[in-house]
Amino acid sequence: MSATPDRRALVVGASRGLGLVLVDELARRGWQVIATTRRPGGELQEAADASNGLLTIESLEMTSTEQLTALAERLAGTRLELLFVNAAIDRGDLPIDQVPTEMFTEVMTTNALSPLRAVEALRGLVAPGGTVAIMSSEQGSVSRNTEDGYELYKASKAALNQLMRSYATRRGDDGHTKLLIDPGHNRTELGGPDAPLDPRESIPAVVDVLEAQAGAPGLRFLDRHGNTVPW
Repeated sequence: MSATPDRRALVVGASRGLGLVLVDELARRGWQVIATTRRPGGELQEAADASNGLLTIESLEMTSTEQLTALAERLAGTRLELLFVNAAIDRGDLPIDQVPTEMFTEVMTTNALSPLRAVEALRGLVAPGGTVAIMSSEQGSVSRNTEDGYELYKASKAALNQLMRSYATRRGDDGHTKLLIDPGHNRTELGGPDAPLDPRESIPAVVDVLEAQAGAPGLRFLDRHGNTVPW
């Protein structure tokens, strides 16, 4: 994004999977990275210990508005070039008529509502010309929903995209680049062991897109190659 060596990013949801690889890749490129996790320790702490101070960790339960407010207060005065929100859960492949109300609420809260709450709570830390990005999915594309399966997950990602579009409309004059990123189907706990992509190969491409899009106006829904994903 910036040509300066002190680029700073905040990645919400970085304890495992794509978020963990993302913070590792950003730090590898010299970014100062703040990563959030619900639970301390694990691979994220190992990455922080090996980062020569480029990666620091903050505790956050993203579904808690109180914790979001507390994080924003702790980071007051921090200048971010990138705010990246990564969060998703999947509760299996059920037809929508078989999805319990509690499950519907949990998935929609985690995958759609909470990421936008995080953006709203933390957007004030993003510098003029900085980027606000959310990890989305091609599964949230309504026009590409042509195969059966995973109806609740698809609906949650479509809801996320629509809420981000509303946010971009409401915050259109804030000078921030706004991105929804489709990283592809990766071999993670969420994506499963048979997914075709290795996060260590796909996430560097995602970071290339983040850096290339810095300063671009408006909201774009892009894949890891920088191509537009249809709504």
